[in-house]
Amino acid sequence: MNNIGYQNVFEIIPQGVKVLDLGCGDGSLLQLLKDEKNIFPFAVEISESGVSKCIEKGLFCYQADIDEGLSDYKDGSFDYVILNQTLQSVKKPSFVIDEILRIGKTAIFSFPNFAYYPVRIKFSLFGTMPKSQSIPYEWYNTPNIHMLTIKDFREYCKKFNYKILCEKHFSRLHGKDRIRKIIPNLIAEYGFFVVKGIHQD
Repeated sequence: MNNIGYQNVFEIIPQGVKVLDLGCGDGSLLQLLKDEKNIFPFAVEISESGVSKCIEKGLFCYQADIDEGLSDYKDGSFDYVILNQTLQSVKKPSFVIDEILRIGKTAIFSFPNFAYYPVRIKFSLFGTMPKSQSIPYEWYNTPNIHMLTIKDFREYCKKFNYKILCEKHFSRLHGKDRIRKIIPNLIAEYGFFVVKGIHQD
């Protein structure tokens, strides 16, 4: 389970639930959940290659751009909707979040934390857009168009009255776990939130 955020997602998702993974890539996370948690897997992916790989794995996946909405799905259609390492690359993040919380009883969001201390240090010292393992691109070719922090997302949920059920922020490197829980916006490389959907029972 080496892929970013997979362990945290795996710990949150219970057995036998209906799960939608948005921006699922090749479907590796859904395949893991299907094999180990006996979930009912569904996926949306924008790339043809990703959709093909999902279908090869026997996963139900269709090609779509989540920035255009999820109108094909009714309110509360899924027990869990996952947006793992994709929020920072969508064009309309507020719209996408609203749609996810409409169709999902519970939502999982994970994203690179732009306030992570090495990122802050590099920006302060060199005065250029920082790069790191979580943000490895140059400013001119990055797919990340809405950089955000753990604090930003927390304040967003508060502003729009979305209830945060759980936070499990993490970094690639182990250690600093106790400090990370106290000041995650500075110490955590990635934000990880579990949020109550507006149609949760």
